[in-house]
Amino acid sequence: MDYVTLKWLHIMSATFLFGTGVGSAFYLVGATLTRNVRTVAATARMVVIADWIFTASTAILQPLTGYALVKMAGFSWSVPWLKWSVVLYAIAIACWLPVVWLQKRMRDVALGCTGPQLPRAYWRLFWWWFGLGFPALFSFLAIFYLMVAKVS
Repeated sequence: MDYVTLKWLHIMSATFLFGTGVGSAFYLVGATLTRNVRTVAATARMVVIADWIFTASTAILQPLTGYALVKMAGFSWSVPWLKWSVVLYAIAIACWLPVVWLQKRMRDVALGCTGPQLPRAYWRLFWWWFGLGFPALFSFLAIFYLMVAKVS
């Protein structure tokens, strides 16, 4: 595979990874704020599906294409922008893994609701999910900056 095609795949997978994360968060927060159990259940169901289709696949593709790009371009793994990008990616993925579990639990709790209100269990899960989103978001924003600026 040539360098330009590989770089395009890397950029496209980063776009899907980041876009799905931000979009899913936007919709699940919005649905949760309605406090409508049916809306939350339907939205959480779709967020879980989107996470498996887009986030999981691109979370695997990112390091694979990134590694190949580093090798192909002849970059040294010791340059600061590259080292920090790897560290920040690890932080983002470390936040995402529990988020996957939390989203599934949030979906299940909302789907299992028999009353008109979301139970405390949902809100506990929601606040953990919400809190883990921030380090992941800021890690990805920093990675984008490092990839563009390549600061040393």
